[in-house]
Amino acid sequence: MQDDNAVILLQNISAGDEQSFADFYRLYESRVYQFIKSKLNDSFEASDILNEVFLDVWRKADSFEGRSKVSTWLFGIAYYKTMDRLRKKKPDLVDDDLLEIEDDAPTQLSCLVSAENAGDVRFCLETLKAAHRAVMQLTFFDDLSYREIALIVDCPENTVKTRMFHAKQAMKQCLTRRMGVQ
Repeated sequence: MQDDNAVILLQNISAGDEQSFADFYRLYESRVYQFIKSKLNDSFEASDILNEVFLDVWRKADSFEGRSKVSTWLFGIAYYKTMDRLRKKKPDLVDDDLLEIEDDAPTQLSCLVSAENAGDVRFCLETLKAAHRAVMQLTFFDDLSYREIALIVDCPENTVKTRMFHAKQAMKQCLTRRMGVQ
């Protein structure tokens, strides 16, 4: 199982094992980079943050307590570093003060992501606020549960549901405009 292997790698990393760190890096580098880049849309900054994330893994591997999956812990580090960079660059795009409206619609966006609509979906994702884009990315592209996302972004699960509700509404409006669907 991948997570069991990752836990062992983290234990070895905390003991200073460079080969385990290299293996851990290879295991997660691509997914974490894509996650960061999807929020910043800047490959140079994404690479910079990716390095910061893995530097934190090297320094703080012993801080993993096993209360979540390794990937949840790692994406949490990446999320915070990315949000910090966004706050410094564009503070108005990071909006944490949202009304608590629970999302009770478990429908997947995957039905929208067909070959002919993928460009429109990517465009509309980029127009979302960072917090909304993060929950969409983590839910639909990284296949994480609301509970796991709440751990990553360090907020209540209902806030994740609220953000998803608003993200879906914004996506629906954007896709309607882009595709001319009523």
